[in-house]
Amino acid sequence: MRKFIPPARAQEIRYVIREIVLEAEKYEQKTGNKTIRLNIGDPCKYDFSPPRHIIDAYIEALKSGKHYYGDSRGEKELREAIVEYEKRKNGVNIDINDVLVTQGAAEAVNTILAVAFENGDELLIPSPTYPPYLTAARFFGVKPLEYRCIEEEGWVPDIDHIRKLVSPKTKAILIINPNNPTGAVYSAKRVKEIIDLAGEYGLYVISDEIYDLMVYDGSGKAPNTASLANDVPVITIYSLSKVYLATGWRIGYMYRHDPQDLLEDLWNAFTRFLMIRLSTNTPAQYAAIAALRGPQTHIRGMIDKLRKRRDLVYRRINEIYGLSAEKPEGTFYIFPRINLGINDNDFCKKLLWSTGVVVPPGYGFGSFGKQHFRIVFLPPEDILNDALDRIEKFVRQLQ
Repeated sequence: MRKFIPPARAQEIRYVIREIVLEAEKYEQKTGNKTIRLNIGDPCKYDFSPPRHIIDAYIEALKSGKHYYGDSRGEKELREAIVEYEKRKNGVNIDINDVLVTQGAAEAVNTILAVAFENGDELLIPSPTYPPYLTAARFFGVKPLEYRCIEEEGWVPDIDHIRKLVSPKTKAILIINPNNPTGAVYSAKRVKEIIDLAGEYGLYVISDEIYDLMVYDGSGKAPNTASLANDVPVITIYSLSKVYLATGWRIGYMYRHDPQDLLEDLWNAFTRFLMIRLSTNTPAQYAAIAALRGPQTHIRGMIDKLRKRRDLVYRRINEIYGLSAEKPEGTFYIFPRINLGINDNDFCKKLLWSTGVVVPPGYGFGSFGKQHFRIVFLPPEDILNDALDRIEKFVRQLQ
């Protein structure tokens, strides 16, 4: 019998955020010590939980018999709630036929990459970036071109660099705002500059906005790309995982701003593609309705808690000689730079085996992520202080 080997595109799949968990498990098995895991952005692993009225809505959906396959596009009631929510929150005018409900934002990403691009087409991606955009793009035959985000300016996109990367093969520009892994929040002016550039070259914009209400200053909300786009087509990606603290429920959605129907054929193809997987979680969709239409009071408390943790980590990282970080304006990530004469992969592995602290290396977040690592500041302050004490001691030993 011959040995069966996955194709090259599958062998190249990487996800550094979760891969380091395998190394952490080896550490725990060998040492018998517990790790402090600051690698995965899951609020529900710490002292955060979905609002009670959303949990109750989930329970009620189960009790009332919503166990069936749903509409492949998403339940009509949820799509109606999304239309209302986006109008109320962002001033965007869309129809239920402009909305597709997905299994978290990840399925929206994979659907777009699988359906909207020919083999060899280019997608401009911010760097540092969320790793699946790079890996999934390559898997589906899309060429990801990384545009620089300027660290010294708070990790904002370099518009001149975006322009230099545009070619006849370029189809779209991706925006991640607020940004994972840097915590940057792009201004409306910077977003509009990207939109205008897309319009100039006949591109569309993909806007990942899943952390949009996790912003610590100003209005407490990141700019919505579709509301600024005029006639430039935009596909917006959203999820209940972060703002509504429901990571495991796997409810997300995407919607189109498409005043000239330039995305119509793509949208029909997205719909057919989603039919293949039947539907997303039906009872969770009814809980999502309660999330979008119900009280939003949990957001302020969540932000107040996270702001304290952000300030703690930002202060302590910048007090450690050899490390430095820009202050995150949103999300629950910080992306420190390593100035110690050691590469980021070695730093993170040695940190793990010396201290039990688990953080992913920056190279996994793209070319402009090298010599950095990402910290998730979701844990309570005592855990964060413990982890930072260990990091500080480890850095002193390196010196």
